[in-house]
Amino acid sequence: MSTPIQEVPLKTITGDPKTLGDYAGKVLLVVNVASKCGLTPQYEGLEKLYADKRDKGLVVLGFPANDFGAQEPGAEAEILDFCTTNFGVEFPMFSKIVVTGADQHPLYKALTSAYPKATSTSGNDFRARLRGYGLTPNPEPGVLWNFEKFVIGKNGDVVARFAPDTTPDDPALLAAIDKALAA
Repeated sequence: MSTPIQEVPLKTITGDPKTLGDYAGKVLLVVNVASKCGLTPQYEGLEKLYADKRDKGLVVLGFPANDFGAQEPGAEAEILDFCTTNFGVEFPMFSKIVVTGADQHPLYKALTSAYPKATSTSGNDFRARLRGYGLTPNPEPGVLWNFEKFVIGKNGDVVARFAPDTTPDDPALLAAIDKALAA
């Protein structure tokens, strides 16, 4: 039996239809990504995490979004070229979507409803940092910025959510992934 999150229609970055249900039995790390963000170097860590744990059942899924500071302005082909050329990304990438606001994609409506609060592990208040740049952060349960991370267990349930500045090698993120892999 699939969860509503697993049934949301998606498209890969090359336009093929997909759902998260296609990854049933795997642990998923869903990340909204951007090519021109201060956090863009996380692509390298996400790819390393995927390489290190894919044989154990982890799949990293990248969802480009242009919601924050117009930091993902490119078309799908440009985004894919950027990711593969600069970071050797091999994990699955999806077509550009909207992760916040009135046009929020159904996947992100489901994710933020299922897990309304992101865990911050950096010791920094990312909301305060955004305010320091003159930005108004989204209130919870909205996605705060690029590179927010959702962990989905093998059964399709959201089991953890991490703030954008949580790096792919963060011990708390790794612990959540490992716990989901062991379940």
